[in-house]
Amino acid sequence: QVQLVESGGGLVQAGGSLRLSCAASGGILSTYAVGWFRQAPGKEREFVATINRSGGNTYYADFVKGRFTISRDTAKNTVYLQMNSLKPEDTAVYYCAAGRYATTGPAIYDYWGQGTQVTVSS
Repeated sequence: QVQLVESGGGLVQAGGSLRLSCAASGGILSTYAVGWFRQAPGKEREFVATINRSGGNTYYADFVKGRFTISRDTAKNTVYLQMNSLKPEDTAVYYCAAGRYATTGPAIYDYWGQGTQVTVSS
């Protein structure tokens, strides 16, 4: 059973950057595709980015293309989400999830972290 723990969230001004980490225990994260999702108050959880098991393929939601980068560090059993040029509308709880396929659908992912809060002030 893989356990995922997100970290790196916080309060940042618009235009700033944060790097979120998704650290795994109880399993080898490189054997899973990993996705990042976010959920703002009163809104449904939405897809942000995903990376396949090898790290060779990534896919992003249109609203983060060119601003966010997903990557993985196999040695550290961790996946990252580098977020640049942050906007107030990026404010949400960010979750990482692991599953067999790098897809945009949250139902496909088997394991989820507890989330980390990202707040972007204007």
